[in-house]
Order: sequence, then structure tokens, then C-alpha cells
Amino acid sequence: MQQISKSVVRAERMSKDQAEVDDHGLATSPAKRQKLAHRSEPRRQPPPSKIFTPFRTVGLVSPTSVPFTSLPLGKTTFQITTSVGRCLHTYDLRRALNLVFITRPQTPSTITATVAWKERVLAAWGGDGAGGEVGVWVFQRGKQNGQLEVPGGLDEPIKELIVFGSWIVGRCTTRIDVWKSANYEHYTTITPTVSQESSAAGTLSGGICHMPTFLNKILAGKEDGSVDIWNVSTGKLVYTIFPPNLVSGAVTSLQPTPALSIVAVARTDGSITIHDIRMDTTVLELKARSASTTNITSISFRTDDHGADQDGQIPGIMATAGPDDGDVTFWDLHNGGRVVGVLHSAHDPRSSSHGGMSGGISKIEFLPGQDVIITGGMDNALKSWIFDANSLSAVPRILHSRSGHGAPVTKLSFMPTKSEDADATGKWILSAGRDQSLWGWSIRKDGQSSELSQGPVRKKAKKLGLLGKSLDLDSSISLDDLKAPEITCFDCSLNRDGGMGAAPNAGGIWANVTTKKGTMDASDSGLTGWESIVTGHRGDKYARTWFWGRKRAGRWAFETGDGTEVTEEAYRCSTCNPVFYVNDSLLR
Repeated sequence: MQQISKSVVRAERMSKDQAEVDDHGLATSPAKRQKLAHRSEPRRQPPPSKIFTPFRTVGLVSPTSVPFTSLPLGKTTFQITTSVGRCLHTYDLRRALNLVFITRPQTPSTITATVAWKERVLAAWGGDGAGGEVGVWVFQRGKQNGQLEVPGGLDEPIKELIVFGSWIVGRCTTRIDVWKSANYEHYTTITPTVSQESSAAGTLSGGICHMPTFLNKILAGKEDGSVDIWNVSTGKLVYTIFPPNLVSGAVTSLQPTPALSIVAVARTDGSITIHDIRMDTTVLELKARSASTTNITSISFRTDDHGADQDGQIPGIMATAGPDDGDVTFWDLHNGGRVVGVLHSAHDPRSSSHGGMSGGISKIEFLPGQDVIITGGMDNALKSWIFDANSLSAVPRILHSRSGHGAPVTKLSFMPTKSEDADATGKWILSAGRDQSLWGWSIRKDGQSSELSQGPVRKKAKKLGLLGKSLDLDSSISLDDLKAPEITCFDCSLNRDGGMGAAPNAGGIWANVTTKKGTMDASDSGLTGWESIVTGHRGDKYARTWFWGRKRAGRWAFETGDGTEVTEEAYRCSTCNPVFYVNDSLLR
């Protein structure tokens, strides 16, 4: 063995020496191995900056037209999820609509539809531009844990999502896509047929729903007023329910009733048809108050077996609402149907003023088995209402509310603290908007945020008969006229603020209370504390004061020395006297 190994080593040396001598006997360098060209690996993208990573959105509750979605958690509470653009906010009803989850990461484009299902929330996004990307993400407890397979050719926004059985269904304008809920795989695409008489027959105008006990069936409302019944398993059209007349208009909402095989259909002419789809007969036909101003896009039925008839002890209550005003109408479906109550101005109506102030109602929903109804408005508000057990009123009262500015913000500033070592540094944000409101936002606890009151504005509007009217109606006075003008500047000092527990002052707001001698009466400042905020308003020559601790308007309105509009101001409060600087004028 040793001889064999030595011979092998000797042979390797000889071959190496031969390789170093060329044909002419000249010594050459040994041949080098050729370096193989490896495939160029793509450069890794640098991670996004953690400094500018979105943390949370303050002041947005329900600013878009995307309806909220609800999910019962056992028998104790419900979670309400709203869209705020590219992320979702989830509120807990048992915690007085406190914010519990914010979805991350943000979707690549604006969210167009949502649905809650088995502790998960599905959010469709994109398709707002020509050839824009479209997707459906799945969130659970604020984190993304999946996404639906996107079929080829899907380039229009998904406007509505429903989940039933083993299917996830998304409605666009010209197509319906179906996924399997078990693995999120795309199953089929349903395309409504277009008739030769009218192209509207192939356009889905609004509303899809699933009827209980109807296996694999969905109902889809169309532009021509008809309702198609599709089998999502086979992708075939089962039946078509035609409108009662040719002028009914497009379908705007579909909602199954608690009675089996009966569905409520709303159309653009303001009519509501209660239809038996098994027999294809109309059970009841109702008409909204005014078809010219009321477009019903949301229907809900009360399911706690109360509310109807004179004593309110039998079921049969339906609620309707739309985006044109902020009212919720309640119907008793017995004896031909009638309106039993109207919840006026549950949300602010639409207005073209104030830089495009949005309003109206995007969705209403009775919670299953509860005497509570949830309303979501495009005025950036989410509210819950409850029916009192022994009350004779058919209209509910407010239970919880979360809201924010209904128009763009014009002024924003962090609140100062009473001392530099205070723990509340950077906790509060003060903001003013074109909706003529002043808000204080807590960036630690969402439930502490609130609007600073301007007095009983709603009560005055009710006496004047302004509630239930659009802000654009011709009138000598409107709801906005009862508020202070739009805030253009403000300043704040909390050194002598009375706090939340301060005694209320006897005078009215901005009343400039005076004594018989004509001097200002500030004797009660020891009990109430001094006002902490001073504001200037558009087109107004008065600088107005506000109590921060009591979250309401103050006692004083100071006129500028030159009688012009307040353009700039500063507020400094020492331990002795408050000092205001308004338009370079000194006020004490």
C-alpha cells in the first residue's frame, strides 16, 4: 500500500512539471482554473425606515363611504370595524366603542369593501385607477395573516364582500368573483349577461346578499332594477326577479328579512319592496318620504322580537337610511306598513360648503338579538343607539359615540403642560377644522378624545326646526349659523386651568358678564378657574375663550382694538393674571 501511494504522488508531481513546460521547452506558469460565471442575484431592497413607520391615525373614525362591518364575540360584546382609508379601526361595543385594533401593514391602495368573519376581517383594496392593482387581504387582531388569490383580468374595485358557507363573494360593477373560504383560492367569475335592449342589464348597481336555507345561492341587484339569483357553485343563473315597473330605477340595497325566503329590495325611486323570492310575489310595497332627496342604501331588521304594534311587544320593525341626509326611518311592517318614527340628524347631512364637508349615513345595522342599532356616517362618526324597554317612543336614544372632524383640519398643535416636568407632555393634540369645531385628541387613549362644546347647538336647532334638513337647503338660518365661525388661529396656556372638576359658571358662553358698574365680573374665577384657550375666527373681530378642563366654551369674547378680523394671537397665563395678545394688542 505504501508503494502504491508513493507512485501516485510521484505521478502527480510529474504531471505538474509537464504542465509547467511548453512545446519549446520553456517554463510557463501553471494553468489556472476558469472561474465559472454565477447567476447574478437580485440586490436586496433596503428595509423601510423605522423612523417614519405609521403608528396610528388620530381623529379618523368613519370618514369614507365604505360601510362598517360587525362581528359578535360570544354573547358578551360586538366588535365594529370601520375603514379610514388604507387601514381598519376596530372598536369594542362593551368598552363604549373604545379603539382596540388598528390593522398593519397598510394596504397598497384605498380600501373599497370590508366584511367580518370568524374573528377575521377581509378588506378589498385598489382598482381606483385604470389598470390599478386589486387585492383582498385578511386581518386578524390587527395583523395581516393571509390574502385571497387575485384572478387575471380583475382591474375594477370590489365594492362589496360577503361570506357564507364555504364561499367568499366579491361584487364589482360588471362581475362577481367567488373564492373558497378554506384556502382563499379563486373558484370562479360570474359575469351578468347584457341584453340587446339595454346595457344596464349587465351592470351591478348595488347590493348582494345570501338568503338563509338557500344553498350556494346569492342575490345581486342590477342597474335595470332586476335582481338575479345565481348559484355560485355552478356559476349559473337560476332566476331573475323583475322590478314592479319600468321606472323603479336601479337596485340600491338588498337585505334578507328574519322571515325565510323574503327579501327587502330598495330602488332609486325611493320604493322598498318586500318580496317572496320562492313564490316571486310582492308581499309589501313601501314608499320613502321623498324620492328626490332620499336614496335608501342601507336596510336592517330588528330581531329581538320587540318594537312593533302599539305596545311594542311584537317583532316587525325595519330601519332604513341613505347618504343624502342623516336621518334614520323606522317602519312598522304590520297592517300594510307605516313610519313609526324618524331619528332626525343621527349624522350630519351632506354639505358642499366648508371645503367639501361630507355627511349622510353609509350603513345602519340592528345587532342580532339586541335592542341596539349601530349607525355609521360619512361625517366621520360611529354611533350606537338603544331602545328603552318601557318607553313609548319608537326612536332610540344615543348610547355611545365616536367621531371627529367632519371637514379638513386647518390648525393643529400639541397642548402645553402645566409644568415642564408634567407626565402629560405630548399627550394631547388640539385641532380646528372647517366644520367650525375645536377638538382635543389624546394620543394615549382614544376614548378620552372629545370636542369642546359650543353650548346646546342641537337643542336650539331642534326648536328652530333645522334638524332633518340638508345643509344645502335654502333657508334664512342653518345649523352652521348656530356655531362660532371657522377657527383660523388659537393658543393655549394651562397654568391656571380649573380642570374637569371645576364649578360651572353661572353665565352663558361668550357672554362677557359685567357688573352694574360696567366692569367685568371675574369673581367666580377662583371656583371655575381661568379659561385656557383663546381662538380667532374667520371674518370675526372677536377672540373667544374656552375651558380646556371642562371641554366647553368660555365666558369671554374680546374685540380687537382696530375692529378687524383676528389674524394672530398669543396667550400667556402667569400666576397672577392671564394676558392675551391679539393682533399686536394687549388684553388682560
